[in-house]
Amino acid sequence: MSNPLVKWAGGKRQIMDKLLEHKPKKFKTYFEPFVGGGALLLELEPIHASINDSNKELICIYRCLRSKRLFKKMYGLCKEHEVNHSEEYYYKVRDMDKKKSYSSEPSYVKAARCIYLNKACFNGLYRVNGSGQFNVPFNGKDKINCFDEDNIQEVHKYFLKRKPIINSKDFAEAVKTAKAGDFVYFDPPYDVVGKQSFTDYTKGGFGKDEQTRLRDVFKELSDKGVYVMASNANTEFINELYKDFNIHVVTARRNINSKGDGRGKVEEVIITNY
Repeated sequence: MSNPLVKWAGGKRQIMDKLLEHKPKKFKTYFEPFVGGGALLLELEPIHASINDSNKELICIYRCLRSKRLFKKMYGLCKEHEVNHSEEYYYKVRDMDKKKSYSSEPSYVKAARCIYLNKACFNGLYRVNGSGQFNVPFNGKDKINCFDEDNIQEVHKYFLKRKPIINSKDFAEAVKTAKAGDFVYFDPPYDVVGKQSFTDYTKGGFGKDEQTRLRDVFKELSDKGVYVMASNANTEFINELYKDFNIHVVTARRNINSKGDGRGKVEEVIITNY
């Protein structure tokens, strides 16, 4: 068991005991279409896994973890970022995605940048603007560590050994190969519960229509005999969407938000079809 490499909005360490309590006892392949920091993946360390996220910068990290060559390059760049770290350097790295040439940068460059910005930005918040550019300010710290040495090596070992499938596509496409007996865990951007909530992890956000489409995919998988579990905010909208399934209310503490008064204890739901 290892921990997520990046701090991610909606991370699941706070409710891990509840997730483990409600997961199926046995399953074949594990699917996580909104993998984020991958807390449940790294807790379970399944033999067969397929992970996905629409955030392509984040996916670069996972692809580097699965390759000895790319991991070595990503690791080295992270160390360079630590040595060069300053407020001026932070904004220089942050502005890399404003250049047209950035799209052609190798995956390990994007992966190391993503890890560094996650550790050096304000409150570990991953947020992009309408153009898909990272826009979180500097956290003011003189020194940062991109990762815990023992932990990153453990995560790398898991990815090398199990070679999980890694994609960056629409969540519905990411679970099309799921079969009866497989386990799909949906952890999407949560239903908006107020002005403090945000879904700007990727360009475009995740609104009510997407939540409804996700519920439809949840039902399709359930009808195929797939074990399905989902996390979301405890809102009237979500409760109505999933009224035909099992809804478990849990309490979590959320420390990532664009504003300080948006943090604290919140009620969430874990939804299962079993």
